[in-house]
Amino acid sequence: MITSGFGKHEKLKIQSYSDKGFANPVGTAFEVTINPETYTTRHRIEFSDTQAPGTSMPILKFNKIMAQEITFDFLFDSTGVIRDADPLSLGIANPLAKPKSVADEIDAFRKNIIEYKKDIHRPYFLKIHWGTLLFKCVLTNLDIEYKLFKSDGTPIRAIAKCTFKGTIEEDLRKALENKQSPDVTHERLVKSGDRLSLMTHKIYK
Repeated sequence: MITSGFGKHEKLKIQSYSDKGFANPVGTAFEVTINPETYTTRHRIEFSDTQAPGTSMPILKFNKIMAQEITFDFLFDSTGVIRDADPLSLGIANPLAKPKSVADEIDAFRKNIIEYKKDIHRPYFLKIHWGTLLFKCVLTNLDIEYKLFKSDGTPIRAIAKCTFKGTIEEDLRKALENKQSPDVTHERLVKSGDRLSLMTHKIYK
């Protein structure tokens, strides 16, 4: 995070975790060089459609709510146009700072974000933090577009197009859903005049 006389400038960070409860962070958080200009969120609801032969429209039956997705474009640049700010310079870019290699930056990004980890038998769980955004997720898609090159073919600018899918701890998911399903056992106090057919109709419709 860089501070200056004009206020606080917060960079987007991605912290890796080795457990689905997000209790064990791994290493230091990845911090973007430049905050993305935009990001896109996607919400999807899945329905099963059943349609009898000869009918004109299907009957849509709710199946599940799909995990939320967020897409970002992250810029990696070693042209020298973009430089890290010196933490002692109050947010002013250091003209003597050597730009980081695009290849090294992307390699570090891949190792922390998408690479398979033998000890947990999967890639890391991730937490994205930027301003009011706090998103627990995993990376599901990564496309890297190389934009500029040196004369020897070394890339000096690239854009990582990332799709993250939300995840949640199991206990928290159950608490939020608070299911009151008619499939579970029901207890009812039977009074005089009650009929089983009416009780089942009231519960199961």
